[in-house]
Amino acid sequence: MAAVMPRRRATFAAPLRKRRGPQKRPRRLPPPVLRRCRPTAGKSNGVEADGWRDFAASFVAAGLVKPTEVEQPPKESLTAVEAKEGSAVLLLPQGQSLTFNGKCCLTCLYGSVRVFGFNIVPDQPPYNLFSPHTHCALSIEAVAYKESEKSKKEMKTEARSILRAHLVPRDARIKLMKSFVPQCSMVLLEHLDTPVTRFILSHSDFSHVFRTKKQKVPCFIPEDAALTSTGIKRQDPGCGLLMSKSSLSAIDELVKACQEEDEGCPVILVCGPKSVGKSTFNRYLINLLLNRLPCIEFLECDLGQTEFTPPGCISLINVTEPFLGPPFMHLRTPRKMVYFGETNCEQETERYLDSLKYVFSAYERDVPLVINTMGWVKGAGLLLLIDIIRLLSPSHIVQISADNFRDMPQLSPEYTCSSTGLHTKGKVPLKCKSLASGTDDSELCRGQGDFRPPHSGHKLLCVQPEFPGAGVAGDGRTHSSVLRDMAVLGYLGQLQPSSIELVLPLHSLVPYQVPFSAVSVKVIHTDVAPSHILYSVNASWVGLCQVPDEVRCKVDGPVLLTQIPICDCLGFGIVRGVDVVKKLYHILTPVPPENLRLVNCLLIGNIPVPNCVFLNQAGIEGEIPYVTSEYNYGISGAGKLKMKKHLKRREHIHP
Repeated sequence: MAAVMPRRRATFAAPLRKRRGPQKRPRRLPPPVLRRCRPTAGKSNGVEADGWRDFAASFVAAGLVKPTEVEQPPKESLTAVEAKEGSAVLLLPQGQSLTFNGKCCLTCLYGSVRVFGFNIVPDQPPYNLFSPHTHCALSIEAVAYKESEKSKKEMKTEARSILRAHLVPRDARIKLMKSFVPQCSMVLLEHLDTPVTRFILSHSDFSHVFRTKKQKVPCFIPEDAALTSTGIKRQDPGCGLLMSKSSLSAIDELVKACQEEDEGCPVILVCGPKSVGKSTFNRYLINLLLNRLPCIEFLECDLGQTEFTPPGCISLINVTEPFLGPPFMHLRTPRKMVYFGETNCEQETERYLDSLKYVFSAYERDVPLVINTMGWVKGAGLLLLIDIIRLLSPSHIVQISADNFRDMPQLSPEYTCSSTGLHTKGKVPLKCKSLASGTDDSELCRGQGDFRPPHSGHKLLCVQPEFPGAGVAGDGRTHSSVLRDMAVLGYLGQLQPSSIELVLPLHSLVPYQVPFSAVSVKVIHTDVAPSHILYSVNASWVGLCQVPDEVRCKVDGPVLLTQIPICDCLGFGIVRGVDVVKKLYHILTPVPPENLRLVNCLLIGNIPVPNCVFLNQAGIEGEIPYVTSEYNYGISGAGKLKMKKHLKRREHIHP
């Protein structure tokens, strides 16, 4: 290098003496670049064949060019063509995938594809795919399928006939067939528009849910135009599902256990702190199980982030369809549900356990059960989790934990059996040595709780997530309160008629008229004076429930319950008005009339109606109903109650 540098300086300096006026000095190449440009014997260009990548990287490292200016190796392009207006046909070779944001309807035309663990083949009906930016992006992956005895020419002929049946233009068919190879898959993607999505997107706060963020370096190809016509946009594969090796290993073991019928149906409990991917793990596991089993039972124990219902519920659902979107897009009617009325149970753990016990009693143990638990696993939350394990007796416990989380011990059979819960006592091994006989007498003291202890044979599977932000509460894509509002909007979207493409505001829909004497009323999250009960009911989110006792008619006012009932919840609604003169409640609900006949109780909890519902009342002139700006938050008790979760309860403070 010492011999090369002076010679370079001389060649740059000599011409400058002959020029007049200010001249721009040529850029000097830094020493790292010169080291990478040594002449190589046998190469006409003086650079090694594999040295171009290092050569370009040296410019980036020296700050001479930006990373985006360096030519990147071309990525394997997708083959996508427009079939007709709002639809496209996508061809994927085996192992290739498309990660996207947006929403579309997928039909498998040829081969086999996998979406979030669920396999889709040509014999199956179309599936709606929802991939908002609030959750990890979905991916369509071509997977291997049964080898065909047909020749490549016969397979091409079959593929052409399928494309003709779906009215794919001739030029598009030619382009697809040029990329056709054995073991490839073809899917039809169509534009998707449902009443629920129209209702959610009609609110300005959530109109961007299915939109994608603009990329810094735009890369436009014809395939992207075909995909955009269906309502989706291709994303980087890193935005999709990221499963760690420990997650895949645990899922493989659970799938094998669910297929074995010798030891009964497994009961799988998934636990861990917040933001570690419990819900994602459950969805992926159930989708894989639905490839092999007709149905799976799902027990929802998380009050804040429910999967199939609006927040504040404990429910048991029979799952027969895969999860191909976020929770607010696949709300379903549970087999049994209790409306708890809160997003957490810190203040009423006994009522929470009683409600869970009531819902769990409907499980018949004839199919595998997957249990979703809360992310509250510190302090009293861990003790409550031990009570839940004793109550449900799982055969497998999947414990998901992040690297920086040390407050949750491993829930081994020995630990869960011997530890004291929040409301139960464990089995503690006692070794008593008899001085007279000199023998050891070992026995387990009997637990004094109301629940039976877990069997000693449950299997503990420890999972370590590897996606960015795992275990960091509040570092997710979307805040939990926003997801709860979207779940409520998804439920109210069922009120929209499917025959009309326009979104109807809720105040334009005809409500049900319910007499005061037909239903009893109870506010379950706080104490309300009887004279103010109608103010609490008006414009509230209510659970439509069925209590076993008959409602006692009261002529002069509403029928009030003195205690919080643990009963079946048949659905939800909004009390959009109270007619005091005619003694009627006006309720909007998507619950079918045959189920409404069973409702005899209205439960008002701490689940609010999203603010955007009140602010999005179209056609209103003047003041918006139920909305006011003249409110004094300085009055004592007028503001939101702040919970101090860092303070320990008296029973957990040790002297």
